[in-house]
Amino acid sequence: MPEILVLLVEDEAMLTLVLEEALKEGGYKVQVAHDGVKAIAVLEADPHRFHALVTDIRMPGKLTGWDVAHRARELVPTIPVVYMSGDKAVEWSAHGVPNSVMLQKPFAVDQAVTAVSQLLNTIPPTDK
Repeated sequence: MPEILVLLVEDEAMLTLVLEEALKEGGYKVQVAHDGVKAIAVLEADPHRFHALVTDIRMPGKLTGWDVAHRARELVPTIPVVYMSGDKAVEWSAHGVPNSVMLQKPFAVDQAVTAVSQLLNTIPPTDK
């Protein structure tokens, strides 16, 4: 089975460590970016190596998780997106990309792994 690489975009160090570990235990390989600018740079360098995006909404700098997800979908239209937010979840219907999942903080980290798995299962096999 090929490795499934997830881009994790989160600026809180402790949450990053916990999510990264949970995703790895779930069988995924993880690359971390701590802000939107870095995340988009990593995506643009080689967008098709990523199989899913897990992103916080509010991060340092001018770019949000909404921005990262929209750019990711421009590059790879079928990439699964899991959003995380403590206070922006109500904006998901207006700003989120279609076929994405919103996790309201605080959440159990296993919910992120489950969300990635469920979204990956909705992609037609030829797009994986």
